[in-house]
Amino acid sequence: MGRWMTAGVAVLLLSACASVAPPPVAVQPERGAAVPGFALATDSFAFPNEIRARHPEQEDLYANYCFVLARGLRQFFLFARFEPAAPRLAHEGYVERVRAVAARAPWEPAPPADDRIVIPGYANLREFSRAEESAVKEGLGGRFWTLVHWTNWRVTFPVTGGHQAGVARDIMDELAGGRLVQLLVTNWPKPELNHSVVAFAYRPGAQGVEFLVWDPNDPSEPGVMTFDAGVRRFQASRLYDTEPGPIRAFRMYYSWLL
Repeated sequence: MGRWMTAGVAVLLLSACASVAPPPVAVQPERGAAVPGFALATDSFAFPNEIRARHPEQEDLYANYCFVLARGLRQFFLFARFEPAAPRLAHEGYVERVRAVAARAPWEPAPPADDRIVIPGYANLREFSRAEESAVKEGLGGRFWTLVHWTNWRVTFPVTGGHQAGVARDIMDELAGGRLVQLLVTNWPKPELNHSVVAFAYRPGAQGVEFLVWDPNDPSEPGVMTFDAGVRRFQASRLYDTEPGPIRAFRMYYSWLL
């Protein structure tokens, strides 16, 4: 068992090192792209992930759930179907529907509309999560395993400009292909930003490309991350409660391993 564990760790470390410096890629789009069918005003949660430092006295705070909410946004977009004319359910019924949505792996392809999990009585996720907030939170589940996910170690490692250019290119390709992209963003060692957001569109910027993201800490307005093609790094242009400046970005939950 010890030999297998050592070999496994070695493979992970070698694969991580191999991913740090991919071949140079061009990140200077001529036009933008957005995920078809996704609208921030209707297809996102109505309630925020709270920041504990802002509410130190509140014990039951819904804080440190950014990974859960970002993943949940993708899962609802892929696997749920809303039917506003259908009869509404009791609290427990909605909890079970949300659990069914959250049980699906976010890297799976979206099934046909008829095979998606029906959320009756509401027109969209924003309306549903506003009216049934407690059921949605209960159904999405806890935060523990997202906080200790093995890929979170990446926030402590430096990365090259080539790596970050590769991430930017991957995000653009995924968005152009109609898929939301969940990101781990950090400015560690500054203890300000270790967070997850969801990119849903990009557009050309003066220095490279601007990514529009849904930020669980600020559900009402789109956030903006900029990839500066000249220096090949990301900038926090407008992320909630984050000082503008350089950050690092990594894709999250796009395979069973990552």
